[in-house]
Amino acid sequence: MERLLQISRWIDRFNEAIGRLAYWLVLLMLGIGVWNVVGRYLGYFIGQNLSSNALIESQWYLFDLVFLLGAAYTLKHNGHVRVDVFQARWQGKRKAIAELVGTLLFLLPFCGLVIVFSWKAVLAAWAIREVSPDPGGLPRYPIKSFIPISFGLLILQGISETIKNLAILTTPSTAEDDHDLRL
Repeated sequence: MERLLQISRWIDRFNEAIGRLAYWLVLLMLGIGVWNVVGRYLGYFIGQNLSSNALIESQWYLFDLVFLLGAAYTLKHNGHVRVDVFQARWQGKRKAIAELVGTLLFLLPFCGLVIVFSWKAVLAAWAIREVSPDPGGLPRYPIKSFIPISFGLLILQGISETIKNLAILTTPSTAEDDHDLRL
């Protein structure tokens, strides 16, 4: 089990780093968004276009990246929305069983299906070097590549969560130990 927990910690560190990258992308996205607003109104007053479709689309693409790259990080930090009417009050092994069942029956299969069904669209976008139809728009094929990447990261984090929940279920422990395994 210790070897599996080492793998879990590696996955956690990896997704933590990706999540921190997403933090910085938020700042960049906000900066571009502010410029798009200021540039539009300032440009109107001086008679010069200070924004562009490329800047607007780059803001959208950064939002896509924040969402897609932040999903596994959010799962790691237990931030995904759950219908936890019962689970919110559960502790230890009972909670670990619920998490394990949810991960194995819903999260991992769903992520696998998204990867399978998005793969053809991603390959087609790369084959034609898909570009936005808007004048001055950006290429779309690189951003579409992040769909399977994101769900691959979610699968990795799901594996990490599975390992941690299995450790809780197979190790005699206290409630404090269970909490430590989830961190």
